[in-house]
Amino acid sequence: MGREFIHDDFLLGTDAARELYHGHAASMPIIDYHNHLSPKQVAKDYRAENISQLWLGGDHYKWRAMRAAGIDERYITGDAPDWEKFAKWAETVPQTMRNPLYHWTALELKRYFGIDTLLKPETAREVYDRCNALLQGEPDRFSARGLLRGMNVEAICTTDDPADSLEYHLTYARTRKEGDPAMLPAWRPDRVVAAEDVAAWNTYIDRLAGAAGSEIATFADLLDALRRRQRFFAEAGCRVSDHGLDTFYGEDFTDSELETLFATLRSGRSLSGAERAVFKSGMLYHLAVMNCELGWVQQFHIGPLRNNRTRLMQDYGPDAGCDSLDDKPVAQAMGRFLDRLDREGLLARTIVYNLNPKDGEVMAAMAGNFNDGSVPGKMQYGAAWWFSDHLNGMERQVNILSDYGLLSRFVGMLTDSRSFLSFPRHEYFRRLLCDMLGRDLERGLIPLSEMAAVGRMVEDICYGNAKGYFGFGR
Repeated sequence: MGREFIHDDFLLGTDAARELYHGHAASMPIIDYHNHLSPKQVAKDYRAENISQLWLGGDHYKWRAMRAAGIDERYITGDAPDWEKFAKWAETVPQTMRNPLYHWTALELKRYFGIDTLLKPETAREVYDRCNALLQGEPDRFSARGLLRGMNVEAICTTDDPADSLEYHLTYARTRKEGDPAMLPAWRPDRVVAAEDVAAWNTYIDRLAGAAGSEIATFADLLDALRRRQRFFAEAGCRVSDHGLDTFYGEDFTDSELETLFATLRSGRSLSGAERAVFKSGMLYHLAVMNCELGWVQQFHIGPLRNNRTRLMQDYGPDAGCDSLDDKPVAQAMGRFLDRLDREGLLARTIVYNLNPKDGEVMAAMAGNFNDGSVPGKMQYGAAWWFSDHLNGMERQVNILSDYGLLSRFVGMLTDSRSFLSFPRHEYFRRLLCDMLGRDLERGLIPLSEMAAVGRMVEDICYGNAKGYFGFGR
């Protein structure tokens, strides 16, 4: 028989790649600075009853694949028993060859459960029973915190609404034990900007007012409430904001215009498309100013077109796997938005991510315009994200970053995941990175005499750059 599918040199095609990975990348701790893990599950040290609950719940990547394979929704988001859902996933896995799910599935079984058996219908019961025996027999190892410790995770940043009480972050900070990763909130104020649904927006603004303990009757009140909440987040350890947008907004505005538009929304009346663009531009500008005032890193995730399938939205709700890529223009508004902040000396450290591959070079080139020498890698072209976190997408991201900026300053990969079993995605990226650099070394594109320097660069990309950029450990 041949060696296991996930072997020591998986994806590492050259001697140089193997030296870089095993000598430099593999042992680096993980800083996962953007994910959607549940703070409640981390704080309460969640323990799943079985592998289906741990592995399949909330994973829209797997759900999309199962639907494409012809699996009925009852076995995806429906009420089928956990074993039957797992069996249907096992039926799907052999059909995912050349999709990243095929590699992720094998990596996750190997790294968390020590299972080399390929998951397919013939092995489903064996794998299910072996995983469940481990979950029941070693509950501390397979609890939420145990899973993070086992993957050498040093810090995670969750995704949190400004009106959130952060009760579970505060609880975790009090109960965190030696070896547990730091868990810090990340500020995600998307609902303040999303003025399309006026009723939902007003309901949210009322909720935000309650959290801030102040009335929000004017646009100035809104900014004051947001600053109060930001200070609360900062006291809980927050050091990063995150903004999910269909595109950038860079319209001209005055604060008096924003007051008028705010009053219109607060009265329950809708804005025109042009007015919404002005409101979003002003809101994002003021949020970015607040980020700068607190010294936070700001992230902009650009390009999703959400909730495209009405029936699935009605039956399940958001994040069911019916989001897609948008194709709105990006460059000019992005330039105007960043330039205004830069002119005023208010541009924070910034990471930009594109969902649509068409925007990669556009966003990397624009971000590079605003490096000012104040911080190494201040403007980052971020990791391959969502529909791009596969081998082709990650290689493309590394190449764009290398061509348009400095790969050596890159803050590395993230999971962007709701799953506690997703952390081998860092390994997946690290192996690809080392394979790419190894090929360059062996082709003579980088001198072999610089192997030690390349090794240090790998360590920085995997860990050191993120630690310094986000200020972990300070």
